[in-house]
Amino acid sequence: MATNDEKKPLRRKKTPRFEEIAAATGVSISTVDRVLNERGSVSPATRASVIAAARKLGVPRILPDARHGLLRLDVLLPDNNTPFFRRLRQALQRVSQMLDKRVVVRQLILPEHDDGAMYKAILHPPYRRHGLIATVPDNERVREALRQVLAEGVPVVAMVNAIADMPQLHYVGIDNHRAGRTAGYFLGRLVRRPGRVLLLGGRLDYEAHVDRSRGCREVLAELYPELTCNAQTVTTHDDPDQCYLAVARTLKANDDLVGIYNSGAGSPGIEAALRKFDMAGKVAWVGHEPSDEHRQYIKNRVMDLVIDQDPDGQAINALQYLLHACGMVEVPPPSAPNEFRLYCLENMWQRHYLPGGADGSRSRRP
Repeated sequence: MATNDEKKPLRRKKTPRFEEIAAATGVSISTVDRVLNERGSVSPATRASVIAAARKLGVPRILPDARHGLLRLDVLLPDNNTPFFRRLRQALQRVSQMLDKRVVVRQLILPEHDDGAMYKAILHPPYRRHGLIATVPDNERVREALRQVLAEGVPVVAMVNAIADMPQLHYVGIDNHRAGRTAGYFLGRLVRRPGRVLLLGGRLDYEAHVDRSRGCREVLAELYPELTCNAQTVTTHDDPDQCYLAVARTLKANDDLVGIYNSGAGSPGIEAALRKFDMAGKVAWVGHEPSDEHRQYIKNRVMDLVIDQDPDGQAINALQYLLHACGMVEVPPPSAPNEFRLYCLENMWQRHYLPGGADGSRSRRP
């Protein structure tokens, strides 16, 4: 006959479980006890490590939050008023409003051509920063600043524009090389005679524009050798006047312009030049973002295709990465680049690109 002791179900004491967590994190059992029972002060890094280990080991209890106090995240964006960046700023604001009240997201708008201001903003926040999202150009001074932030253990996201040769940065954005190849592929399919394709780029110190132009050139050379393109991508700084001049000069100098790929903004200048030279609808045209102006150009059959970079998805993925890196959420964002979508006459948006109204872009050319 079994004794009373033998009839009792075996129970696992809490100490062995605490020992497992302590072994996994390299801290003492008493530290594990302080974290899980919220007794006494423990460093934020240790607290996050212990809670992550407890979650992984499947501790059968409600775990405390991984972080005490406010989580401060900075977003550095260029002072760029194109529809894409306006939508990106709105998306970040909307997503931030849905976060835990302890998460404070600050958007800092920086002058586009002031590397000193960018350097200072990256390195010298006015408070202890827990994560950084940066949409900045790729140059050595910016890289130096980002390296210092990463060396301090602060997670950093490069959003929209990847920074070359810095694998420790997490990139959030589309595969710009594939986007450029997609543009070149459709230009080749749309054009019905040999001729010239004009490549326009916003800023070539942003790797995104370089990658798009490179991808477009590659696919044209591989699949459509009867199409040639300008040796150097024209830098327009997203300015309609510079886009107008680039298209107008090409049309004046050559009568064989058959396609345009604009990887940046400034499209009203392109549309104005095509109409000025009676080439609207006669030149295949691919650009980026289903903005209100692009929707109208496609409806009027002046433009053929736009590539949507999904700024809303980029905002979500960037913040999700930082929240995961800081121990606030368990699930990381996808590691692959954001998917992009294609819009043409048959599936173009019927709503405003910017929530709450038109994108407001206007050409300064007649």
